[in-house]
Amino acid sequence: MKTVFLSAVFAALLLTSSAVSSMAQTKVIAHRGAWKNTGAPQNSLASLQEAIKLGCYGSEFDVHMTADSTLLVNHDHTYQGVNLETAPAADIKALKLSNGESLPTLDSYLKAGVKQKKTRLILEIKASKVSKAHSLALATKCVQAVKAQKGRKRVDYISFDYDVCKKVKELDPSARVAYLNGDKSPEQLAADGLYGLDYHHSVMKKNENWIAEAHQKKLTVNVWTVNDPETMNWMLERKVDFITTDEPEKLLQLVK
Repeated sequence: MKTVFLSAVFAALLLTSSAVSSMAQTKVIAHRGAWKNTGAPQNSLASLQEAIKLGCYGSEFDVHMTADSTLLVNHDHTYQGVNLETAPAADIKALKLSNGESLPTLDSYLKAGVKQKKTRLILEIKASKVSKAHSLALATKCVQAVKAQKGRKRVDYISFDYDVCKKVKELDPSARVAYLNGDKSPEQLAADGLYGLDYHHSVMKKNENWIAEAHQKKLTVNVWTVNDPETMNWMLERKVDFITTDEPEKLLQLVK
């Protein structure tokens, strides 16, 4: 009887250890979707679907607001010579990605993303080049769109603009928000109620102690944009929570 009991305890401990290990494993975020090795355009619905197929934990994408308050997914502030912030949506509608897709609206991207339960949507609110007011208005519109599409459980927010991060938390206190710019300590992020830091790998290498500090303060650590195996392994050894990469296929092999 004692042997059976000890065997059961040992089995339970193994299961618990396995669960903790799985939870602690660094997760893979596809930067602008999975595009580099798939042929899909960056920030397209196709690159999102490729990230989902790969089994990425998250797919990052960038959002801008047009002059008439339409929210569009694209990395740069311009596309094919058109300024996305100062042009009306009608002027942008005819522009096509290399696979024939139109630039996705945030609504179309969210609709595609919330249909599945595998991959989180990592929404970067792009800091405006027009004005701070434009950035904050974009933040407000993004939170409204996510709520309207019932995407709150699938979407995380990131931004280089700290005021934008705080605005999102003001609008949705339960939102998971991380800061990108790399100039604030874990202590300040925790004090302002953010979910985590999301810094360039060079920042994290210079401030290695921030990884442990962040975890002590219950913050997550994401690192971008990590494409070479040496840096991937450096981050994996230090147990960062997420790595954002243009090479999700390569990183997925390392974390197996």
